[in-house]
Amino acid sequence: MRRLGRAARLLTLGAALGAVASCAVPSALAPGYRGSVGLPHAGFLDGAKDLPKESPGLRWRSAADFHFGVPRLVDALQDAAAAVAKQRPTGVPMFVGEISAKTGGRLPKHHSHRTGRDVDVMFFMTTLDGAPLAGAEFVKFGPDGLGVDASGRFVRFDVEREWLFVRSLLTNERIHLQWIFIATPLEALLVEHAIARGEPAEMVAMAEKVMLQPGDSLPHDDHTHVRVACEAEERVRGCIDNGPQWAWLPRIPRVEAPTSEIVEAITAPIRALPPAKPAGVAALP
Repeated sequence: MRRLGRAARLLTLGAALGAVASCAVPSALAPGYRGSVGLPHAGFLDGAKDLPKESPGLRWRSAADFHFGVPRLVDALQDAAAAVAKQRPTGVPMFVGEISAKTGGRLPKHHSHRTGRDVDVMFFMTTLDGAPLAGAEFVKFGPDGLGVDASGRFVRFDVEREWLFVRSLLTNERIHLQWIFIATPLEALLVEHAIARGEPAEMVAMAEKVMLQPGDSLPHDDHTHVRVACEAEERVRGCIDNGPQWAWLPRIPRVEAPTSEIVEAITAPIRALPPAKPAGVAALP
């Protein structure tokens, strides 16, 4: 009976946790949960910021996409696009795909993108002659940096502008960058370009850490996928990281053990309470 009772309690707890994880907004089950809550592939979003349809150097890939994210990610995308446009004023913007729905949760065709900390960004590309092209579509690029667009035209991976985008994310201390998912051959092209530019060794090392071809999904040879980590305050409100704790990410706050005086102050009133009497049992004389 005791085993059955424990199992029932575990089932009840599991059901409650499942309800919290599946809710779309903070609720009576999770009143303290705010912001980016849960894991990238299992959670919801509160207080999201909508990425503008147009801003300097940036456009939505599609009006049908979902463009809500945590404010620091939305701001970083705008900053990065503006930085690329300023350094390489080609007139061709950076196209941003899906981030999250306004309240997070599952998106069609996505495993993650549920907590406002993931975004898909189309690759910068050029013609074979180096003229910039509008990269609003998914184009697969091979190890040689060449791809074929929807019209059947050969196009080139724009290593220069793509590196400027990555560089802006790497140097943005507010974003808490965790991953840039991208195919390994394209990562190699970007790292090689960064070294040739004379970028600081620390920046190149950071780029090599965060750029990764995922092993549990497509190789990301037709777009890049950026993910940011939880802020310290977000962890308290329900945000969960499932990636490495890079040196540049905010430290998880340490909780000091309470002193004996604090423990005494908390427990003394409890110990002073009279013993509980089982229901339906008369007091002994």
